[in-house]
Amino acid sequence: MVTVQKTGMQKVGIIDAYKIKSGDTYLNINIERDPKEFVLIYNLETPQIEKATLLLLENVRNRLIEEVRVKVEEIVDPKAFEALKNRYKQTAENIIQKELPRLSADEKSTVINYLINKMLGLAQIEPIFSDDNIEEVVINRADTPVWIYHKKHGWLKTNIIVESEEQIHNFASIIGRRVGREITNLSPLMDARLPSGDRVNATLFPISTFGNTLTVRKFARTPWTVIDFIDPKVNSLSPDIAALLWFGIENEINLLIAGGTGSGKTSMLNSLTAFMPSNQRIISIEDTRELQLPNFLQWIPMATRSPNPEGKGEVTMLDLMINSLRMRPDKMIVGEVRRAREAEVLFEAMHTGHSVYSTLHADTIEQTYRRLVNPPINVPVEMLETLHLILVQFRQRRLNIRRTLQVAEVVVPKQQKEAVVNFNLLYRWDPKGDKMSPVNKSQRIVEELQLRTGMSSSEMAKNLDDKEKILKWMLKSNTRDINAVGRIVNTYYTNEDYVLDVVNKNKNPAEILEQQV
Repeated sequence: MVTVQKTGMQKVGIIDAYKIKSGDTYLNINIERDPKEFVLIYNLETPQIEKATLLLLENVRNRLIEEVRVKVEEIVDPKAFEALKNRYKQTAENIIQKELPRLSADEKSTVINYLINKMLGLAQIEPIFSDDNIEEVVINRADTPVWIYHKKHGWLKTNIIVESEEQIHNFASIIGRRVGREITNLSPLMDARLPSGDRVNATLFPISTFGNTLTVRKFARTPWTVIDFIDPKVNSLSPDIAALLWFGIENEINLLIAGGTGSGKTSMLNSLTAFMPSNQRIISIEDTRELQLPNFLQWIPMATRSPNPEGKGEVTMLDLMINSLRMRPDKMIVGEVRRAREAEVLFEAMHTGHSVYSTLHADTIEQTYRRLVNPPINVPVEMLETLHLILVQFRQRRLNIRRTLQVAEVVVPKQQKEAVVNFNLLYRWDPKGDKMSPVNKSQRIVEELQLRTGMSSSEMAKNLDDKEKILKWMLKSNTRDINAVGRIVNTYYTNEDYVLDVVNKNKNPAEILEQQV
């Protein structure tokens, strides 16, 4: 029999609790405070299977290996992998019905989930990936707790321990096989992207001197939208700035998003893609695929490829950038620029009339400029003239908040003999009031947008007000899905009066969305 007793650390003080669904089993999560620990504890309560039942399950596992034939494409393709899991589940149910007929329905779900996690997943760690609150899962070495990064509570120590270095190595090997990578003593480093989009890094002892490590950054299943950013609960972006960015992207300005690690650069970039018109061809280039654009756009996602163990087959970001210019893109999205040649191609794309959006590691506008014009990026100052806006994301680690710190336009002084650019700060985050505050009036972007659209100052002001009104209406109606936001925006492009009528009458967004199905 299966005794469903709960395992975990002794509850000292529960400050948060919720359930997650792993397979067909619901599991309790408790976030606990222990005075003996410096960090909070993530306590995953899992059913405990009796030793006698575990022995029987080992026999079931061997029969599953014999009866369920696995093809290579079923391991690599996400849809085929799900079908494979269902075949394992169905076969396991049939075998368990014969071998363990007295198990209850809940107990059957428990043991089937255990088998599938052990055979196709990462065993006791696998349930953690079902928690949408987790951004990162980290194994630092054997015989120590697994750590996770929680969206609400930051870094937490879990009650899960990997028993041996060999098991960590096995986990890395399982992941590697799914993506055609290999991690061995001769190749002790592995950086890979799972078919699900999750990003994995693994290292082996003695490169990591304490032991083998595994780091999994979870891919957002539901990407953030601009509506999430302007939500007062998040308070990362004000509606008027969002409206300006919308107007700029609609009219093909070039935008660079800067920020430190984990500040939300990619999330911000992804959220702004909902403003892209559907009558344009979009090509994205990333080291690891993270972007998720609205599904109705003409979007070609491209990702780099590392060389194989023989050093062959590498496809670099530069290769993809040069190739993408031959694909007639209207808009180019580049995950991150790190090197001189990449930056040169990026800014050349701006010069040749493409709208370009990219990210950069930098903490302020000033630091962004220094990173661009100095090694290793080393962009000539005169090339910066084609860049219109820089948005800087900021992460306050102590309070675990993310904010848009600065929005600035790139200004080219008139009648300047030497190549020089200045930065005019339009908005800045005020930490005391926790809000975005205007700083200076525009010296370039407003004039350039008026030139591109033929609008007067009053017409542009009304257009921005309308966009802000639409954004607030979507927030009020809780319209946050990237596809829904993108469809409403593109309906506005083709039938502005209709969308504004729906908004002004405060109708349900379904009226617009159902017309697009």
